[in-house]
Amino acid sequence: MSVADWKPAKLDELGFVGRGKSRHRPRNAAFLYGGRYPFFQTGDIKAANFYLTEYSQTYSEEGLAQSKLWKPGTLCITIAANIAEGAILGIEGCFPDSVVGFVADPDKADVRFIKYYMEILKLQMQNVSHGATQDNLSVEKLLSFDFLVPPLPVQQRIAGILSAYDELIENSQRRIKILESMARTLYREWFVHFRFPGHEHHPRVASSLGEIPQGWEVKTVADAFVISGGGTPSRKEDEFWAGGTIQWYSPSDLTGAGTMFMDDSSDRITERGLAQSSARMFPARSVMLTSRATIGAIAINTYPACTNQGFITCQPNERVPLYYLFHWLTENVPTFQRMASGATFKEISRGVFKTIEFLQPPDKLVRRFEAMAAPMAEQILALQRQIQNLRRTRDLLLPRLLSGQVAVDALSGAISDSPAGPPQ
Repeated sequence: MSVADWKPAKLDELGFVGRGKSRHRPRNAAFLYGGRYPFFQTGDIKAANFYLTEYSQTYSEEGLAQSKLWKPGTLCITIAANIAEGAILGIEGCFPDSVVGFVADPDKADVRFIKYYMEILKLQMQNVSHGATQDNLSVEKLLSFDFLVPPLPVQQRIAGILSAYDELIENSQRRIKILESMARTLYREWFVHFRFPGHEHHPRVASSLGEIPQGWEVKTVADAFVISGGGTPSRKEDEFWAGGTIQWYSPSDLTGAGTMFMDDSSDRITERGLAQSSARMFPARSVMLTSRATIGAIAINTYPACTNQGFITCQPNERVPLYYLFHWLTENVPTFQRMASGATFKEISRGVFKTIEFLQPPDKLVRRFEAMAAPMAEQILALQRQIQNLRRTRDLLLPRLLSGQVAVDALSGAISDSPAGPPQ
């Protein structure tokens, strides 16, 4: 079939379009929340990959009464704050008036195809949404855009090919969460609750951290492992940045990725830039901790790197190996945030960080934990890289398929088509 057979259509010609409801003011009234009805917000939609199943708030019966419950299969489109982000409801839920819901007419459109076509139109939608105080995409503007749609069977084939990639991505993400939870639970059981192997016969003693198992030490960070800071080469000097090969992280790299491992930074600097700034190289398999503004984003670099000044980087050693260090940092983020100070933005300085008390268990127990945590972490890294490859392939295919540049028949054996509908 030729792309000439594809027809332009407005979103409301392909199904029902309606705005979310959250009429009550103030919106943070406590009685509206804490019930059993998922309440999806723009941040939840932006964070979702394809299907929307995770949420940070719920509505009570009172909350539902001033909102609306949308069915699974509804495409949620953000029109304020995060503009033109989209995800399909995998479960029923509510959302505010900063989100538009699209319910596809089953005789005209595959909701997955429309979701993918939104990605083609996203930049255009964002460009018409700029406002003086806050970006906003009105429903009227949303409905002014043309969706170039093929006949329904072709939509379904295209959506099946692309969603197969997204379902593999989501499966890998679920596996990562399980592995992360397993490692975190193990750490907490052994080193927070002190339910390590043989703990039943291990006496406790008093310490500055409260009661701890006998033979465990309380140190300061300064005595436990090496830390370093970072710096930013002058942006005015092209020779510090142009053609740079040294990975240079900023906090947004970590907060944007939200992953345990970082393979690459968004910016790179040159050897000259490194030499002419306070940035310092640290080896692969160090642990980067954001230390200002956003305090407590944590990731492990897989290649030698440096950072800007918004980091404290921690280097593992024989007594404080990588994954014990990573989980200790993760567990103590509330402490770092509590010890931060600053008038314009909060920051925990390296000087303050060095004074934090660090619990050092016996080497044998730490090595035993490391032997169990390391395989889980390496699985996470492999899954992260698999996700990156899947996304890269999907992102290359998407504009070609949705423009008719690549015919669906040409990809019939590339990846099996996935069935329509949210995961069960």
